[in-house]
Amino acid sequence: MGLLNLFRGQFIDIIEWADENPELLVHRFERFKHEIKMGAKLIVRPGQKAVFVSEGRIADRFEPGTYTLHTKNLPILTTLLSLPYNFESPFKAEVYFIRTTEQLDRKWGTGTPLMLRDQDLGIVRLRARGNYCYKVGESEQMLSRFVGSRADFSCSEFEKQLLAKIVSRLSDVLGELRIPALELASMYDELSGSASQKLAAEFSELGLELTSFLVENISLPEEVNVALDKRSSVGALGGVMGQYTSLQAADAMRAAADNPGGAGNMMGMLMGAQLAGTAGGVVQQSQQGATPPPLPNPLPYYIGNQGHQSGPFSLAQLREQALQRTFDGSMLVWKKGMAAWQPASEVSELADILSSVPPPLP
Repeated sequence: MGLLNLFRGQFIDIIEWADENPELLVHRFERFKHEIKMGAKLIVRPGQKAVFVSEGRIADRFEPGTYTLHTKNLPILTTLLSLPYNFESPFKAEVYFIRTTEQLDRKWGTGTPLMLRDQDLGIVRLRARGNYCYKVGESEQMLSRFVGSRADFSCSEFEKQLLAKIVSRLSDVLGELRIPALELASMYDELSGSASQKLAAEFSELGLELTSFLVENISLPEEVNVALDKRSSVGALGGVMGQYTSLQAADAMRAAADNPGGAGNMMGMLMGAQLAGTAGGVVQQSQQGATPPPLPNPLPYYIGNQGHQSGPFSLAQLREQALQRTFDGSMLVWKKGMAAWQPASEVSELADILSSVPPPLP
């Protein structure tokens, strides 16, 4: 059997990688003592690249096609081995086939929640998931840094490291953009684009080319979703807490009717609560009718100037800053309820303040 292997190794004349296992990125062509006969056929299929390595040094590369190996198309290897022209004896070299097709629909997700400081909800924990696509870019980086002397190298060995980089860069993007948590669903394209720009350089250092990166979903914790659902229910009732309480009482009475065994006690409790709520509402209304409610306080403004944010400031503080020439109409302002930042001169109540400031003395 050993003699047969030796015989086959000396006369091998076709070098190819026919196995199309999609999980393999790199495969080393196996032959007896790494010997290749001059004049052998090299077949590189579409979506592949062949790289010759001699004594640990990367030599010649071949794109898809069929080649007859000789010193003319192996110039680097010929120099490394000092082969004479038309040398016919077998020579030693390792041949690595690298898959260059795009690796599609690779999944990513956050193993632990990402912490985000939100202006409406405070500190929240977010979970995110999506997919990305990549392909092998610079083959020399791949072989020298990761493959080494291994015969095969698969996607899964890369993607654990890629996942850590993706989560880290997405955290950076969320912190830099400062998008409110309730508006993240409308900003997936912007998040995907910003994260893709940061990750492209990271992938390139690993010998890969990032071809696509998508954020599919960013979700809030379940308890936050429950609280938002309750808040939405109150809003659907016009924000009247009495109507919301009545709705809750009606639901409880319906549940008691479905449970006759405990209906008596439950009905008494609900009726007492309902009467107490009604009486309390009447007393509250009479008290409100006797004394006027407090005057509403205007919402404060934040100021954006040359990329820096400050505030919040009340109208009185802004009037004082305008008098001191530290606040003018070209600065951007925002307060809760505004859709976006606007120049102060375009906000009516601030325009009144700015117009009442006297010009500087000549």
